[in-house]
Amino acid sequence: MPRICPLLCHLFLFAGMASHPDYSESQAPVNWFEEWFNHPLYLEVYSHRDNNEAEQCVKTILSLSALDLKKTDSLSVLDIACGAGRHALELAKLGYMVTGNDLSPYLLDEARKAAQKCSLPLQLSCCDMRLISFESTYNLVVQLFTSFGYFDLKEDDQLVLNKAYHALQYDGWYVLDLINPLHLQRNIVAHSSRIAGELTIIEDRVLHKERITKRITIIPPRGQSVTFSESVRLYSRQEITAMLQKEGFTLATIVGNYAGDLFVEEESPRMMIFCQKSVHRASPTVGGMTLD
Repeated sequence: MPRICPLLCHLFLFAGMASHPDYSESQAPVNWFEEWFNHPLYLEVYSHRDNNEAEQCVKTILSLSALDLKKTDSLSVLDIACGAGRHALELAKLGYMVTGNDLSPYLLDEARKAAQKCSLPLQLSCCDMRLISFESTYNLVVQLFTSFGYFDLKEDDQLVLNKAYHALQYDGWYVLDLINPLHLQRNIVAHSSRIAGELTIIEDRVLHKERITKRITIIPPRGQSVTFSESVRLYSRQEITAMLQKEGFTLATIVGNYAGDLFVEEESPRMMIFCQKSVHRASPTVGGMTLD
C-alpha cells in the first residue's frame, strides 16, 4: 500500500467504510484555496463541470499515454487535487488502483460518499500537495482542472512538480492540465453572471502580471451573499516545460482540450501536458516542434 504523507490528516477510505475523520479541530483557513475549496457552495458553483467532461478527459489521458493498452488492475494512479473525485472515480470505474489527494476535508468526504454509492475502492489522502511523500509508487499522476499555480512563490509550484516526479515509477506518466495564458488573454470575460440552481453567480476576472484572479459573488434566493476569490499563476508553454525538464521529466506531447485536439498556442483553451519520468532524457518534440 502506498505511503501517505504524514501531515494534516490521513484518509484510507474505501467504498463501504462507514467511518470518516472528525474535522472539528481543523485550523482556520489562511489561504484562498483552503477556505473556498472547503466550502459546500464550491460544488454548486462548478456543477457545470460534470462527469461527462471527466470521462472524456480520462479517455484522452489513457489513450495518449497508451495506458489503455495495459491491464488496469496492474496500474496505480495518483490524482493530485482530486476535489470531489470526478476524475479519480472515472479511473476507479475502469479498474485502476486510484489514490485521490486533496487539501479539502469537505471535498474528500464528498469523494468518499460517491465511491461508496458506486461501490468503488478509492484511497484518499488529505495533504497539501507540497507535502506529498509518495516515492516511486504510481504509473500515472494526474493534476487536472487548473489545480496548479495556487501559491505565491514559483518555488512552491516547482516543489509540486518535484513531488509528482518522485511519486512516479520510472516510465510513469504525469499529466498536467493548465489554462493556456495566450488564449485567456485574448478571450477573458471581465464580468459575467449566471444561474446555478437557485444561486446567482457573479464572476469578476482580472489579469495582473502573471496571475488570473477571479472574484466570485454568490447570491442565494434568501439571506446574505458571500464572496470568494481564486488566484492562479499562469505559465507559458516555454516556462512550464522548462520547469518540468528541470525535475527530470521527458516531454511527450501537449493537447489543447479534453478531447485531445492538437495544442495551438494562440487558440487552444487548455494546455494539457504529457510527460514521463524516464531514465533516459531526450529532447522532446510536439508535431515537429522542439519543446526545449
